[in-house]
Amino acid sequence: MPTYSISDIAAALGLEALGDTDIRVSGVAEPAMASEEHLALAMKPEYAEQLSEGRARAALLWEGADWQAMGLSAVLLPKRPRHTLSGVSAMMDPGQGYHEGIHPMAVIDPSARLGEGVSVGPFTVIGAGVSIGAGSVIGPQVNIGWNTTIGASALIHAGARIGARCTIGARFIAQPNAVIGGDGFSFVTPEPSGVEKVRESLGKEAGGEAQAWARIHSLGGVTIADDVEVGANACIDRGTVRDTMIGAGTKIDNLVQVGHNTIVGENCLLCGLSGIAGSAKVGNNVVMAGQSGLVDNVFVGDNVVIGAGAKVLANVPAGRAMLGYPAIKMDQHVESYKGMRRLPRLFRDVAELKKAVSKLTGNE
Repeated sequence: MPTYSISDIAAALGLEALGDTDIRVSGVAEPAMASEEHLALAMKPEYAEQLSEGRARAALLWEGADWQAMGLSAVLLPKRPRHTLSGVSAMMDPGQGYHEGIHPMAVIDPSARLGEGVSVGPFTVIGAGVSIGAGSVIGPQVNIGWNTTIGASALIHAGARIGARCTIGARFIAQPNAVIGGDGFSFVTPEPSGVEKVRESLGKEAGGEAQAWARIHSLGGVTIADDVEVGANACIDRGTVRDTMIGAGTKIDNLVQVGHNTIVGENCLLCGLSGIAGSAKVGNNVVMAGQSGLVDNVFVGDNVVIGAGAKVLANVPAGRAMLGYPAIKMDQHVESYKGMRRLPRLFRDVAELKKAVSKLTGNE
C-alpha cells in the first residue's frame, strides 16, 4: 500500500502543511481509531476531542485550530475541511481490484472499439458498435448495448447495465447494478383511461370501463454529459422519441428513478429514493433530497432545493426552497407545521370558550 508524506498531500491539494511534514501516512481514519500510520479526520472541534483516544501523529483539522495543544506533530488546516476530504480520499482510495486488460471470459463484439488502456472484467458483454474511451475500467458482469458510446476514463462497476444507443461522456461512474437506457414506462389505452379522467377533472370523474394498455416503444436513447455519477440500482429510462438527458457534473444517488424524456441540468444532486416522472425539465444546480419527487411535465428552475419527501406537483421558479406534499415554499410549510402542532391546544381553548359562553347565555 502506498504511503504519502504530509507535504505530499499538501502539495497535491494546494494546501499548506504545518509541523513535521515528513511524517508518512497510508490511509485515513476517525480520530479515536487512528494509528500512527493514519491521517486523523478531526475536521470539527467535537471530532478533535477524540484524538486522545487514538494514536495519530497527523490530522486534517480546520482553519485556526490549536493543533499543538492537541499533541499532534503535523496538520493540514484548510478553510473547508470537507472539501479537502474529497481530494484526500481520492489519493487514499485503493480501488476495487478490477482485472487489468481484457479478461478471457469477457464477450466483446468484433465491431466494438476500445480505447487505449481499457480494462474489461469477466462475464462482461460489450455489444456491436460500442465505443469506449481510453483508460476506462469496465468491471465484471457489465452489459453495454448496441451502438452505445462511453467517453474516456469511465468507471463502470460490477453488474451495471447500459442499454443500446446511449451516449455517455468522459469520467462517467456507474455504481453496481445501475441501469441506463431501460425502456420508458409509456402505455396508452384506446379510449381515455380512468387516470386521464381523474387528472382532467381533479378527481370529480373517475372509473370507466376496463381497457388494455398498449405499449409505446422507446425510440430515443439516453445522453449523459461529462463527469456524471449514477448510484447503485438507480435507473435512467430512455426517451420515447428524443433522448433523456443528464447534464454535466450531475450526481445521482442509489435507487433514484429518472423517467423517459426528462432533462436534468448541470451539477444537480438527486438523492436516494428520489424520482422524476417523464418529460420533466430540471434546471442547473438543483438538489432533490431523499424520497422527493416530481410529477411529469413540470419545470424546476435553477438553484432550487427540494426538501426530503417533498412532492412537486407544479412548476417551481428558480432559487426557491420547497418542502411538503404538495410542495410549497419551505418557510410556508414550516409555519403550517407549527400551526398544526398548535391545533390540539386551539381545540381545547375553543372548547373552554364554548363552555364559558354557554354559562353566560344560560344555555348549560
